[in-house]
Amino acid sequence: MSGRVHKSMLNAEVNLMFYFLSLFLTFFSRKIFLDNLGAEFIGLTGTLTNILGYLNLSELGISACISFFLFKPLQTNNKEQIQEILSLLGYLYNWIGCVIFGGALIISLFFPLIFAHANLGFGIIYFAFYSFLGSSLIGYFINYRQILLSADQKNYLVAIYYQSANLVKLGLQIFLAYHYKNLYVWVAVEFLFGIIGCIILNWKINKEYPWLKVNKKDGKALLKKYPEIITKTKQVFIHQIKNFVLVKSDELFIFLFVSLKMVAYYGNYMIIISKLISLFSAVTGSVGASIGNLVAEGDKQHMLKVFWEYTTIQHTIAAILSFSLYMFLEPFVAHWLGTEYIMDNRILILLAAYVYITNSCNSVNGFNYAHGLYADVWSAWAELIINVSVTIICGLKWGIIGILMGKLASLIPIVGLWKPYYLFTSGFKESVSVYWNGAIRNYAISAFAFAAGYYTLRFIPLNPYKSIWEWLSYAAVGMVIFLTYDLTATFLFAKGAKDSLSRIKKLKN
Repeated sequence: MSGRVHKSMLNAEVNLMFYFLSLFLTFFSRKIFLDNLGAEFIGLTGTLTNILGYLNLSELGISACISFFLFKPLQTNNKEQIQEILSLLGYLYNWIGCVIFGGALIISLFFPLIFAHANLGFGIIYFAFYSFLGSSLIGYFINYRQILLSADQKNYLVAIYYQSANLVKLGLQIFLAYHYKNLYVWVAVEFLFGIIGCIILNWKINKEYPWLKVNKKDGKALLKKYPEIITKTKQVFIHQIKNFVLVKSDELFIFLFVSLKMVAYYGNYMIIISKLISLFSAVTGSVGASIGNLVAEGDKQHMLKVFWEYTTIQHTIAAILSFSLYMFLEPFVAHWLGTEYIMDNRILILLAAYVYITNSCNSVNGFNYAHGLYADVWSAWAELIINVSVTIICGLKWGIIGILMGKLASLIPIVGLWKPYYLFTSGFKESVSVYWNGAIRNYAISAFAFAAGYYTLRFIPLNPYKSIWEWLSYAAVGMVIFLTYDLTATFLFAKGAKDSLSRIKKLKN
């Protein structure tokens, strides 16, 4: 137990350190890139990344499944089995990399049609696409072993080496964009540091696991030895397709239904949202492998106790995120980029709702993953069909608002209702009423804190649009007010709150 908590804390500390190191550079670089490279080029990079994301669908399921099967041999220190599982992963990734490369070649033939109305030359479009493709393929042919670090609760090593290279890359891109305004140079640096990061990370893996010998040629024979990996992979594959369409395809839908320019505008909002989520994920995201280790031990009562601690924390984080976004994002964008980059307020409302639902359900998703509960493929198809159908119908009529409506329409019945039922009946072997008895309290606490914080803040004589310093004061006062309401109600009424507080005190000691 102490080793699991120690690794989680170490991951959290390192992730937080790199989060704050990269935070300023990210926002500063966005402004520099928009001013010196143009909104259309930034929109292009987002669109190309999403096109490659669709090609990467051929991988979806394998890495998540391999992580699940590594939990037990890592716990028992079964080095032979670890090597076999990674050899199988390397074999499968070789084939996937070839499929992605072939698919990319075919798709690139249609770029004259896809980007017919783009005000950019096809030279930079093709150069950027193949550079991004090369960086992606490195992960399949060379970098696949880093999954062992994640499953072994050593993500801090990935952060230290990979994120250090990423910070240097971003700093160099800022300098070059400001002084030379050359799109080709920006893309070349992106590709070069993909190679550098790969070399550094593989060096560290060899140092951390000197006994690790991976032979991709054994992969075909190992498929027969581990048939359950293929079974689970097929199940996870469907779920990951759904996740991709729901989470990753926004910019592609916006490009199709609205414009390439609006991809960049929406991307500005998503940078802020992703950075806020990353702040908390730097702490809570580091416990994913720890949950897998906990489930592998098989103590159900302890699992339920940790589940409620984690659930209460996730609901608190979700409430903080949604309140912060709704109250403080628009004036921040006005100071950061200019008022012309502020989008329809209804978009912000839908984004705040989406962020709350997805983050509040992280504990359920984490424990489903740790239990290997992927057999409900029907739910993935249902969520996918609802999402795409509503997105197409509403997106054509209302643009970005309609696209977000599609996300919410599919998220609520499946993630909000079905997934908790599946976890408690098939994972914990308990009635789902046990879940709702605790979860309803969390939802009520969040709603109360949001409403109370919103109406109280209206009486504060601060104008967040007046200056960046007044915005900072407004945000600080607003968060103090909100947290006073939320944390007080959480401690008094939420299930698992007192256990969470006790654990935090122990960790501080």
